[in-house]
Amino acid sequence: MYIAYRRFLRQVILALLFFLPLARRQRIERWLRGREEARKLGLADCVIVSYGKSGRTWLRVMLSRFFQVRHGLSERHLIGFDNLHRKNAAIPKIFFTHDNYLKDYTKNADSKVDYAGAKVVLLVRHPADVAVSQHFQWKFRMRKAKKALNDYPADDAELSVFDFVMQEGAGLPKIIDFMNLWAREAERLQALLVVRYEDMRARPQETLGQILEFLGTPGTAEQVAEAVDFASVENMRAMEQKKTFWLSGSRMQAKDRNNPQSFKVRRAKVGGYRDYFTDEEAARVDALIAARLDPSFGYAHSEPEAGQEVAETARARTSG
Repeated sequence: MYIAYRRFLRQVILALLFFLPLARRQRIERWLRGREEARKLGLADCVIVSYGKSGRTWLRVMLSRFFQVRHGLSERHLIGFDNLHRKNAAIPKIFFTHDNYLKDYTKNADSKVDYAGAKVVLLVRHPADVAVSQHFQWKFRMRKAKKALNDYPADDAELSVFDFVMQEGAGLPKIIDFMNLWAREAERLQALLVVRYEDMRARPQETLGQILEFLGTPGTAEQVAEAVDFASVENMRAMEQKKTFWLSGSRMQAKDRNNPQSFKVRRAKVGGYRDYFTDEEAARVDALIAARLDPSFGYAHSEPEAGQEVAETARARTSG
């Protein structure tokens, strides 16, 4: 209810400012969203940060199911900040963010000082897979106003998958910059756990268990296994079809149930980006990643393999 109220209040403020130029209204909206993110950050027990389309919804469903099973709650509620905490105080307040707007409020665009005292899970995915998924999010799911607010191509833009991925404004270069800034700032953070989507796919129970330990809410092997099974790709697609999580808004609903590309859970394939490119295009994508992405994420090779070396790296980047 409180979240709906804040959203309504933001819409009222923006409606009263209808006379301002569009660019000015967008700056004000980003500031208002950033202020709300700052409020949540200050109250949260943990923050889960990810670039869009990095597997956050999957992780959210696994965490939701874990807490539902552990505390006997209904399966129809996705965890969203403090909604499950209000039902049981043992469940942490988790702030999920794509780190889009906080800098518009705090003006800390070139650092992560805002997160310095927080417990942060940074969820990452191969940036080419993220960029391709972003293309389908933009084309089939994203609202027109959200495109303008976040500098995505306009609704009527005719872009191939490759052209979208290679453009600076919302494609692969922006994703790489996002990841690189977090890599540069990692040592300044008090408590950081880096989790790769590919490792969650390869070892879901182990990785979810690691996240729960980091959150301070470890569970039994049976509880973790139930959460992983519940959040399988097949079950999540079925729940999206049935609108199981309708109480949580549109984040787990297909835009068009007759179009599989409009589903929130689309392919969930590791290295699937190559299916959309010619060999020459894929080589250009791989070269850009190799040249610009911080190697600590383990994506130097064209198709990431979840391995022990990367898992050890993630643990080494955890402190506090």
